[in-house]
Amino acid sequence: VYPTLPSMFVSNNACSVPSSFWLTGIPGLESLHMWLSIPFGSMYLVAVVGNITILAVVKTERSLHQPMYFFLCMLAVIDLVLSTSTMPKLLAIFWFGACSIGLDACLVQMFFVHCFATVESGIFLAMAFDRYVAICDPLHHTSVLTHAVVGRLGLAALLRGVFYIGPLPLLIRLRLPFFRTQIIAHSYCEHMAVVTLACGDTKVNNLYGMGIGFLVLILDSIAITASYIMIFRAVLGLSTSDARFKTLGTCGSHICAILVFYIPIAVSSLTHRFGHNVPSHIHILLANFYLLIPPILNPVVYAVRTKQIRERLLHIIKSGTQHKDM
Repeated sequence: VYPTLPSMFVSNNACSVPSSFWLTGIPGLESLHMWLSIPFGSMYLVAVVGNITILAVVKTERSLHQPMYFFLCMLAVIDLVLSTSTMPKLLAIFWFGACSIGLDACLVQMFFVHCFATVESGIFLAMAFDRYVAICDPLHHTSVLTHAVVGRLGLAALLRGVFYIGPLPLLIRLRLPFFRTQIIAHSYCEHMAVVTLACGDTKVNNLYGMGIGFLVLILDSIAITASYIMIFRAVLGLSTSDARFKTLGTCGSHICAILVFYIPIAVSSLTHRFGHNVPSHIHILLANFYLLIPPILNPVVYAVRTKQIRERLLHIIKSGTQHKDM
């Protein structure tokens, strides 16, 4: 049975200072929450196991201690943080009706979701640079992309995420203390879902959110596309088709991961901005999928397309099977 909304969360259109909010889960599908928990719980489990496996394989396999795989480990950690920022709370709503979330906890969740999505975009940009150097200037790849440089690029992506997204919850805390209602028609504390409930002028919050979205998604996409245009030009200059195919093959996993990350975000954003006739539960489902699909598919893409990871996984599976037989 779906929980009854406490009287303290019932909106009377009067502005008040909330100490907590009420997340609705998937609005319009409350009767299906228990059933929805099965696919969402399964996807979260697959995401956690898959990304931990990638981290373990890269750690134990010395041949994978290269810039591309260090960036892959960064992606795995980011995906674990992104999915864990929202899925446990969503499952608690589905299973126990635990819809209440404190104001500070809501703002922390908002920060983690948007910050690490920004960090992931930055890592993809760093990976594009790595592929560019590896293909267009292979003789200097190891001297340019040293372990220290890889670490600094990862740190720069993290600091950029903190710098860009840190003001989002702060602007709400400092500028928007009053809210018309405490009911958030969402499954997690998404920035716009919270801002639209506020009393007062939200223009600064809206403009800042849109500006950050432009800086991260549009500019990063342009930079990644530019790097791949230069890569393709270099590949086309290779003498044989076999060499061209082999060189492009090293970029395949990265291109797939980029598409897996950006396409769900683009679809969710376009649906949110222009899909005014789209039911609210479709918006919320898309918003959750874009936080779950990359963590699920990134390990699969790299495990399938990367020979070293695939062979190491098969070796671990065979070793485990032989150990059981003994």
